[in-house]
Amino acid sequence: MMISFFENFFELQKEIHQMLFSWVPFSVGDLMYIVLSIFLLYYLISLFRRQRRNDSMMKILIIINVFYFIYQMFWGMLYFQTPILKKLSSQDEPNVDKAKKLALIYLEKCKATRQAVHENRQGVFIITNLSSIQKEILSQQAKLPSYISDKKNTQILDIKPSLFKNIMSFTGILGYYNPFTAEAQYNPELPPTFIPFTTAHESSHQLGFAREQEANFVGYLIGIHSSNPELRYSTEFFTLKSLLRFIVEEDPDFVKNVLRHYSPAMMRDRAYEKSFIFKHQGWLDDFFGFTNNLFLKSNQQEGSVTYSYFIDLLLNYEK
Repeated sequence: MMISFFENFFELQKEIHQMLFSWVPFSVGDLMYIVLSIFLLYYLISLFRRQRRNDSMMKILIIINVFYFIYQMFWGMLYFQTPILKKLSSQDEPNVDKAKKLALIYLEKCKATRQAVHENRQGVFIITNLSSIQKEILSQQAKLPSYISDKKNTQILDIKPSLFKNIMSFTGILGYYNPFTAEAQYNPELPPTFIPFTTAHESSHQLGFAREQEANFVGYLIGIHSSNPELRYSTEFFTLKSLLRFIVEEDPDFVKNVLRHYSPAMMRDRAYEKSFIFKHQGWLDDFFGFTNNLFLKSNQQEGSVTYSYFIDLLLNYEK
């Protein structure tokens, strides 16, 4: 009963927030975070002044509590929604053999779709029209199976590049949803193979799917049936990589064999992804990986180490 109330409340607030902020060309939520950080930093510094210590501590606690209360009202309670897995007719445990069969299918899908997209002079996949991809995502949201999603599609385009893109590249964060403004942000510096699916994933949060792996699954449903080859290739490539990550611990030789059978174009895309990740590794990546793991576990989700729930959903849906 209570969760249903928050689901309905979310539907109302997301539409209002998207109407308010979607027309702004930059992320209002990012600006809000910057202003909030400045206030917190000011009061933290004030803690070192004896005459203002108690007042500053009180204001810090007020800001944190108000921030947390609004977060729970706008977003946090959605983690307690009925899991998508329970909406599927089949709820079998993930099976490596089934994952292998599906990986081979998506290998061929990727090879075929990769031939339909453009590349730069280095032979790496490029996005020719991100705006059309984002509009296609909105269109596909309206076509999600009713037994999986009864969320309201506002048809308001509110996906924006993050103001923190330079920092994000060193954190391993591809994108995020701002529950205070209902904006979806992505890192525009990512390899192009990441961006279409990342925007589909963040748009799934905008619909009201809070759990990360459920947003991955809904992003998969959005992208896999798309007529836009760039969105479809990014989604197929993500799906293939997810399946291989699931399989590798059980059968690394199978994964190596699949990687060897990537098309030359896919190999170039994979090499570009690996070079981007290698260039941006560091302590920030480790720190945000650790904090993200804690955040996921505190919100009724698996940690960032395992992504088996997405495979669980994928295999049961494909079955």
